[in-house]
Formats: sequence, C-alpha cells, structure tokens
Amino acid sequence: MGVHPDTGRAVEALTQQRLAPIVDLVAYRADDGAVVVANSAGAARLRVGLPAEVLHGRNPVADTDPMRFADYAAEAADPSPPNERHAYPYPDLRLASLFAAVDRAPDVAVVHTARHYFPEQGGHAGEHGSLNVVQSRAPLLLSGPGVAARGVVDDHARVVDVGPTMAAAVGAAERLPTCLDGRPRTDLVAPGATRWVVGLLWDGANAGDLLHLAGTGALPHVARLLERGLALRGGAVAEFPSLTLVNHTSALTGVGPGRHGVVGNAYVDRVTGETVVPNDSRTWHRWADWVRPGTSTVFEWVGGSDPARGTASVNEPVDRGATYSTMGLIRASGSAEGAHALDSMLPDPTTSRFATQRFVRVDPDYAWATQVDDIGLEQVLQLWERPADAPALLWWNTVGTDTGHHAGGPRSAPSRAALADADRRLGAFLDRLDALGVADDVTVLLTADHGFEAADPGVRGEWGTALADAGVAHRDVGPGFVYLEPR
Repeated sequence: MGVHPDTGRAVEALTQQRLAPIVDLVAYRADDGAVVVANSAGAARLRVGLPAEVLHGRNPVADTDPMRFADYAAEAADPSPPNERHAYPYPDLRLASLFAAVDRAPDVAVVHTARHYFPEQGGHAGEHGSLNVVQSRAPLLLSGPGVAARGVVDDHARVVDVGPTMAAAVGAAERLPTCLDGRPRTDLVAPGATRWVVGLLWDGANAGDLLHLAGTGALPHVARLLERGLALRGGAVAEFPSLTLVNHTSALTGVGPGRHGVVGNAYVDRVTGETVVPNDSRTWHRWADWVRPGTSTVFEWVGGSDPARGTASVNEPVDRGATYSTMGLIRASGSAEGAHALDSMLPDPTTSRFATQRFVRVDPDYAWATQVDDIGLEQVLQLWERPADAPALLWWNTVGTDTGHHAGGPRSAPSRAALADADRRLGAFLDRLDALGVADDVTVLLTADHGFEAADPGVRGEWGTALADAGVAHRDVGPGFVYLEPR
C-alpha cells in the first residue's frame, strides 16, 4: 500500500503549533518502508536498527531511554510531561510493527499528548495509548521457583517477552515458535524451574505506583511476592499503541500488532471497510475472529508440550488453546451480549469483601469491574482446589485496575483503591496456595498491558476541524487512527 496522496496535507494540518498542546506527534509509513514521525518542532525518519535521520527541526522521539521516569520520585515530580521531556522506547520497532499491518493500520497515527483530555471522544481523567515511556510501562514482577530474590532491579523487559517467559519457566521452551518478537527472560526465571506458573495481568496498573505502594505496605500481597522474587524497575514496554487488546494479544502470543493483527481497540479493516471494535465487553470472546491465522498462544505452547497438563484463561479474551476459558463459557452461551451474558451470575458488588465500597457506590464501571474480578477469583480458587488438578499455566486478567486508573489517573484515590482491591484478591489466592502447602512451588508473574498518565481537564481540543479545514477527507478511529478517504 503506497502513501495516500493526502498524507502530506494531513501531517501539515496535524502538526500546526496551535495543536501542539493536544498532538504529541504523528507517524506514517513512507513509500520506502521507513516510518516518519513529526510534530510542530520537527520530523525524523526511522528505520529498524538504524540511527534516526532528522528531516528538520528536532527528532520528536530522540530520547528512547526505556528507564526514563523509572525512578518513582522522578515520575511523580513531573507527571504527564511534554514531548521534549518525555522518552519513547523502541520507536522504530514499535511503529514499524503497527504499520506492517497494511490492511488494518491507519494512514496516519496521531499520538495524544499526555495531558490531552478528550471526554467528548471517549477520553478519561487517566489515559494510555501513547508511544511514551510512562503510558507504555507495564509492571513486571516474578516470584517463586527459579526466581532469585533480588528485590527491585534496574532493568526492563518488553510485553512480548511475557508469554515466552512463562512457557519457558514451566518447561515448554521447546514449543516456542522460532520467529517471535519477544524472548523468554531466562535471566529472570530459570527454564523448567516450576511445575506451575500463574500469570497475573492487572490491566493498566501504573508500574511505578504499584512498586511504591508495595514498598509502603499498602499492597502487602504484592510485597509478599516480592519477598521471594524480583521486579523490574523499568517494567515491561508495551507495543504501540499502548492499548488493552493490542497488548493482551502481544503478551500471550509473543509478537507485535503487525504480526498478530489486533492493531487497536478499534480500527478499520481496509478489505471490508468495516470499523472493527474488538476491545468491548460484548466482543472480547470473539478475539479469534480478528487475530491473524497461524498466530499461536502460550496456552498452545504449554498444552502442546504435555497435553495431560491443563491450562486456564480467566477473564481473558486471548484464550485460544486454553483447557479452561471464561470466554469459552461465553461463546457456549450463544449470547450476542458477550460478557454481559453472564451478568445475572455475577456476585453483588455491594457485598464484596475485596472492593472499596465508596467507589462501588458511586461509579457503575467500578461496580461492574468489581463483579467481574470477584467472579474471576472464584474461578481461580475453583481451578486451584487441589494441586493434582491445577493447571500448569493459569492466566488471570483483572479489569478493575484499569477502571480505577481511568477514573483518576495514577496516584489518584480510585486507582489506588483498585490496586488495593486487586491486592486483596491476590492475598486470597496466595492463602489458598499456603493452605495447600504449595506456595513455594508456584512461580507467579505479575504484569499489565500498559501504563497510565493523568490528563489535564484544562487541555482540551480536537484535530478533526484542522483536517477538515485542510480539505482532508478522513475517518478518525480511536481517536488517533486516521484513515484517509479515497479521492
């Protein structure tokens, strides 16, 4: 697919100085396969593995340090900084991966500034999706057999490393495909060191705040894991865009969006012209409809290494190959309501012993997330009633942490309440392992799909008018994925 003839006009319109408070940068794929990034201060051409070529002004992604703002005090002191003070790790790899999906990727990807507040278009007080390091930083903590008790380590990984690392830990390294984007982090957990591995995804958990709260005692069960393990201060760098289903898929397949095909929470299928919205509670169970054929999952790798040992996917859309799957139950129901088909079975959030009730009472999204996460814990405890029946790999997705961070951004009352709720559920699970006498035999990996930053209610605006004034016919999905219309 060649560059659309209106790309230049679109980029010029989007990089006007007056839009700088809301447009961090734009990116598009050039005819020669390079990716061009631009904003009001300059532009650069990126090629994978090569130094950036500055086209004019300054390179908008010049700082690529994945450890920028890994120091918690530095992040808290400079929340949601502008482009010139931010960092953009692996910009060549991550942008190239997105634009490799030529039948789904946008003509121009527009990255919101960290402070952009756009509730009229679906934005929240807390946001993610950016190429920047804070919104891209998911936590990564490992604990248990094969993991040295090293505490917090000055290192980082990538979200695409998560699935390969779990598979290797449980002895399925030989089943890994040979051409993954991620790699098993055998420097963090020894291969084949454990009989059981449990992966916890706390959706949207801010890595810095999670480790800070664990250190202060506010998350005692995360601290309990850390006592016999390690956490990476730089976390795990998400794929771009740093959105939910993109990175759930990347974590559990070991490849980026250009290869697995789930390029956004919403995108246009250029073949059909349809706007696809895979990240919706009514469509989560249809994940396999959108992933590329031939993309394999960690459940298939682990299950294929020893078919007698089961795998389980709890509250997770990316579930192909899992012996037990919440989304499989939803598919079996035949309901068009997706996850909401099970609403009548969900526990009462107002009686939850895990949830912070003051947010349950005032926020319907927080209440529903509480129900989903409580029934998730019920499933996990059922799967771990007896060690003999426990799955070799259990993946447990928690949604309330994302809800809390959207409600207030990192370090806010609702985000910290949601982390505390997740910690209490984690404690119930760890208590079950203690009661079964296997706590020292289970390797646990805790991560997320992206990070979060706080928006500024005073930084409002949209870029659709600028595109229209420039005579650029387009569809803006997200917003941020700009598809230019045929002339």
